[in-house]
Amino acid sequence: MTISSSEAGAATPLFPDVTRDDVFRLETRRLWLRWPRHADAPALRSFAGLREVAEMTGSWPHPLPEGEPERRIFEARKANATGVSLVLAMTPRGRPNQQIGVIGVGRGKAGVGEADAEIGYMLHPDFWGQGLVVEAVQSALDTLFAYTDARSVGAWARVINPASRRVLEKCGFRHAGSMLRDQPVRGGMIPCDGFVLDRKSWAALVNWSHNAPVRATAESMPADPAGVVNCA
Repeated sequence: MTISSSEAGAATPLFPDVTRDDVFRLETRRLWLRWPRHADAPALRSFAGLREVAEMTGSWPHPLPEGEPERRIFEARKANATGVSLVLAMTPRGRPNQQIGVIGVGRGKAGVGEADAEIGYMLHPDFWGQGLVVEAVQSALDTLFAYTDARSVGAWARVINPASRRVLEKCGFRHAGSMLRDQPVRGGMIPCDGFVLDRKSWAALVNWSHNAPVRATAESMPADPAGVVNCA
Protein backbone atom coordinates (compact mmCIF):
# COMPACT_ATOMS: atom_id res chain seq x y z
CA MET A 1 0.00 0.00 0.00
CA THR A 2 1.64 3.24 -1.11
CA ILE A 3 0.84 6.79 -1.95
CA SER A 4 2.33 8.23 -5.12
CA SER A 5 2.84 11.90 -5.85
CA SER A 6 0.47 11.59 -8.81
CA GLU A 7 -2.24 10.57 -6.30
CA ALA A 8 -1.42 13.35 -3.86
CA GLY A 9 -4.48 15.40 -4.72
CA ALA A 10 -4.71 18.97 -5.96
CA ALA A 11 -1.76 21.33 -5.86
CA THR A 12 -2.97 22.94 -2.62
CA PRO A 13 -0.01 22.82 -0.18
CA LEU A 14 -0.51 20.74 2.93
CA PHE A 15 2.92 20.85 4.56
CA PRO A 16 4.79 23.99 5.70
CA ASP A 17 8.15 25.31 4.54
CA VAL A 18 10.11 23.26 7.08
CA THR A 19 9.40 19.99 5.23
CA ARG A 20 10.01 21.43 1.76
CA ASP A 21 13.80 21.36 2.04
CA ASP A 22 15.56 18.14 1.09
CA VAL A 23 17.65 18.18 4.27
CA PHE A 24 14.47 17.55 6.27
CA ARG A 25 14.31 14.13 7.90
CA LEU A 26 12.45 12.21 10.59
CA GLU A 27 14.15 10.01 13.16
CA THR A 28 12.69 7.02 14.98
CA ARG A 29 14.37 4.52 17.27
CA ARG A 30 15.63 2.46 14.33
CA LEU A 31 14.99 4.53 11.21
CA TRP A 32 15.88 7.72 9.42
CA LEU A 33 13.22 8.91 6.99
CA ARG A 34 14.59 11.35 4.42
CA TRP A 35 13.74 12.80 1.04
CA PRO A 36 14.22 10.33 -1.82
CA ARG A 37 17.27 10.86 -4.03
CA HIS A 38 17.90 9.97 -7.64
CA ALA A 39 20.66 7.65 -6.44
CA ASP A 40 17.94 5.60 -4.70
CA ALA A 41 16.55 4.30 -8.00
CA PRO A 42 18.35 0.90 -7.93
CA ALA A 43 17.28 0.25 -4.34
CA LEU A 44 13.71 1.33 -5.06
CA ARG A 45 13.56 -1.03 -8.02
CA SER A 46 14.96 -3.86 -5.89
CA PHE A 47 11.83 -3.98 -3.74
CA ALA A 48 9.10 -2.08 -5.65
CA GLY A 49 9.79 -4.37 -8.59
CA LEU A 50 9.00 -7.51 -6.60
CA ARG A 51 5.59 -9.07 -7.27
CA GLU A 52 4.86 -9.63 -3.56
CA VAL A 53 5.42 -5.92 -2.89
CA ALA A 54 3.87 -4.33 -5.99
CA GLU A 55 0.69 -6.40 -5.85
CA MET A 56 -0.14 -5.10 -2.38
CA THR A 57 -0.15 -1.51 -3.70
CA GLY A 58 -2.72 0.34 -5.72
CA SER A 59 -0.36 2.23 -8.00
CA TRP A 60 2.87 0.31 -8.66
CA PRO A 61 2.76 -1.85 -11.80
CA HIS A 62 4.36 -5.26 -12.16
CA PRO A 63 6.57 -5.84 -14.04
CA LEU A 64 8.08 -2.45 -13.31
CA PRO A 65 8.62 -0.43 -16.53
CA GLU A 66 12.07 0.86 -17.35
CA GLY A 67 12.63 4.26 -15.78
CA GLU A 68 9.68 3.97 -13.39
CA PRO A 69 11.71 4.33 -10.15
CA GLU A 70 13.44 7.42 -11.51
CA ARG A 71 10.09 8.93 -12.52
CA ARG A 72 8.56 8.24 -9.13
CA ILE A 73 11.52 9.79 -7.32
CA PHE A 74 11.27 12.92 -9.47
CA GLU A 75 7.53 13.21 -8.78
CA ALA A 76 8.04 12.67 -5.06
CA ARG A 77 10.69 15.37 -4.81
CA LYS A 78 8.47 17.78 -6.74
CA ALA A 79 5.49 17.07 -4.46
CA ASN A 80 7.68 17.47 -1.38
CA ALA A 81 9.06 20.78 -2.63
CA THR A 82 5.59 22.19 -3.20
CA GLY A 83 4.27 20.91 0.13
CA VAL A 84 1.50 18.87 -1.49
CA SER A 85 2.79 15.72 0.18
CA LEU A 86 5.71 14.32 2.13
CA VAL A 87 7.22 11.20 0.57
CA LEU A 88 10.25 9.85 2.40
CA ALA A 89 12.74 7.05 1.87
CA MET A 90 12.97 4.66 4.81
CA THR A 91 16.57 3.91 5.81
CA PRO A 92 18.20 2.22 8.83
CA ARG A 93 19.17 4.79 11.43
CA GLY A 94 22.74 5.91 10.80
CA ARG A 95 22.80 4.35 7.30
CA PRO A 96 20.94 6.98 5.25
CA ASN A 97 22.11 5.70 1.87
CA GLN A 98 20.53 2.24 2.34
CA GLN A 99 16.92 2.68 1.29
CA ILE A 100 14.73 -0.20 2.47
CA GLY A 101 11.28 1.29 1.97
CA VAL A 102 9.17 4.36 1.31
CA ILE A 103 6.37 6.14 3.14
CA GLY A 104 4.16 8.95 1.91
CA VAL A 105 1.44 11.16 3.36
CA GLY A 106 -0.45 13.97 1.69
CA ARG A 107 -3.73 15.32 0.40
CA GLY A 108 -4.78 12.10 -1.17
CA LYS A 109 -7.88 10.51 -2.56
CA ALA A 110 -8.31 7.91 0.15
CA GLY A 111 -12.09 8.28 0.07
CA VAL A 112 -12.36 6.89 3.60
CA GLY A 113 -15.16 8.72 5.40
CA GLU A 114 -14.27 12.40 5.77
CA ALA A 115 -10.48 11.87 5.82
CA ASP A 116 -8.71 14.77 4.14
CA ALA A 117 -5.25 13.15 3.97
CA GLU A 118 -3.88 9.77 2.94
CA ILE A 119 -0.95 7.62 4.02
CA GLY A 120 0.76 4.70 2.34
CA TYR A 121 4.01 2.74 2.52
CA MET A 122 6.05 -0.20 1.23
CA LEU A 123 8.98 -2.09 2.70
CA HIS A 124 11.61 -4.47 1.34
CA PRO A 125 10.57 -8.06 2.24
CA ASP A 126 13.92 -8.67 3.93
CA PHE A 127 12.76 -6.30 6.68
CA TRP A 128 9.19 -7.50 7.14
CA GLY A 129 8.03 -8.60 10.60
CA GLN A 130 10.33 -6.27 12.57
CA GLY A 131 7.87 -3.48 13.36
CA LEU A 132 9.73 -0.94 11.23
CA VAL A 133 6.65 0.19 9.33
CA VAL A 134 4.85 0.92 12.59
CA GLU A 135 7.71 3.22 13.59
CA ALA A 136 7.62 4.96 10.23
CA VAL A 137 3.85 5.39 10.21
CA GLN A 138 3.79 6.77 13.75
CA SER A 139 6.49 9.30 12.89
CA ALA A 140 4.69 10.36 9.70
CA LEU A 141 1.41 10.76 11.61
CA ASP A 142 3.12 12.86 14.29
CA THR A 143 4.46 15.11 11.54
CA LEU A 144 1.14 15.35 9.71
CA PHE A 145 -0.89 16.35 12.75
CA ALA A 146 1.81 18.57 14.28
CA TYR A 147 2.59 20.54 11.12
CA THR A 148 -0.71 20.63 9.21
CA ASP A 149 -4.39 21.34 9.72
CA ALA A 150 -5.45 17.83 8.65
CA ARG A 151 -8.44 16.65 10.68
CA SER A 152 -8.04 12.99 9.83
CA VAL A 153 -6.04 10.62 7.65
CA GLY A 154 -7.24 7.62 5.69
CA ALA A 155 -5.57 4.48 4.36
CA TRP A 156 -6.46 1.43 2.33
CA ALA A 157 -5.20 -2.14 2.47
CA ARG A 158 -6.08 -5.05 0.22
CA VAL A 159 -8.21 -7.60 2.04
CA ILE A 160 -5.49 -10.18 1.32
CA ASN A 161 -2.90 -8.04 3.14
CA PRO A 162 -3.40 -8.63 6.89
CA ALA A 163 0.09 -7.28 7.65
CA SER A 164 -0.92 -3.77 6.55
CA ARG A 165 -4.12 -4.04 8.53
CA ARG A 166 -2.15 -4.88 11.68
CA VAL A 167 0.19 -1.92 11.10
CA LEU A 168 -2.72 0.49 10.84
CA GLU A 169 -4.50 -0.93 13.86
CA LYS A 170 -1.32 -0.65 15.96
CA CYS A 171 -1.14 3.01 14.94
CA GLY A 172 -4.68 3.72 16.13
CA PHE A 173 -6.60 3.51 12.86
CA ARG A 174 -10.14 2.16 13.02
CA HIS A 175 -11.72 0.04 10.33
CA ALA A 176 -14.04 2.20 8.22
CA GLY A 177 -15.56 -0.38 5.92
CA SER A 178 -14.71 -2.50 2.91
CA MET A 179 -15.38 -1.90 -0.74
CA LEU A 180 -14.22 -2.60 -4.27
CA ARG A 181 -11.69 -0.01 -5.46
CA ASP A 182 -10.73 0.60 -9.05
CA GLN A 183 -7.00 -0.10 -9.33
CA PRO A 184 -6.10 -0.22 -13.03
CA VAL A 185 -2.55 -1.47 -12.41
CA ARG A 186 -4.07 -4.45 -10.59
CA GLY A 187 -6.46 -5.17 -13.45
CA GLY A 188 -9.68 -3.55 -12.23
CA MET A 189 -11.85 -3.60 -9.11
CA ILE A 190 -10.02 -4.94 -6.05
CA PRO A 191 -11.54 -5.69 -2.58
CA CYS A 192 -9.99 -3.34 -0.02
CA ASP A 193 -10.42 -2.41 3.64
CA GLY A 194 -10.56 1.27 4.54
CA PHE A 195 -9.12 2.75 7.74
CA VAL A 196 -9.22 6.20 9.31
CA LEU A 197 -7.48 8.02 12.18
CA ASP A 198 -8.73 11.40 13.39
CA ARG A 199 -6.78 14.10 15.17
CA LYS A 200 -8.47 13.48 18.52
CA SER A 201 -7.58 9.78 18.47
CA TRP A 202 -4.01 10.58 17.46
CA ALA A 203 -3.68 13.05 20.35
CA ALA A 204 -4.70 10.32 22.79
CA LEU A 205 -1.93 8.09 21.43
CA VAL A 206 0.79 10.67 20.88
CA ASN A 207 2.97 9.30 23.69
CA TRP A 208 3.55 6.11 21.65
CA SER A 209 7.06 7.26 20.77
CA HIS A 210 9.62 10.00 20.94
CA ASN A 211 9.83 10.21 17.16
CA ALA A 212 10.85 13.78 16.41
CA PRO A 213 10.79 15.58 13.06
CA VAL A 214 14.17 17.21 12.61
CA ARG A 215 15.83 19.39 10.04
CA ALA A 216 19.43 18.32 9.43
CA THR A 217 22.33 19.52 7.37
CA ALA A 218 23.88 17.23 4.80
CA GLU A 219 27.09 17.27 6.82
CA SER A 220 25.30 15.72 9.81
CA MET A 221 24.29 12.62 7.86
CA PRO A 222 27.10 10.03 7.94
CA ALA A 223 28.30 8.22 4.87
CA ASP A 224 27.10 4.67 4.33
CA PRO A 225 29.82 2.44 2.88
CA ALA A 226 27.32 -0.31 2.13
CA GLY A 227 25.59 1.73 -0.56
CA VAL A 228 22.15 0.72 -1.75
CA VAL A 229 20.34 -2.29 -0.37
CA ASN A 230 21.13 -5.60 -2.03
CA CYS A 231 18.06 -7.78 -2.51
CA ALA A 232 19.79 -10.65 -4.28
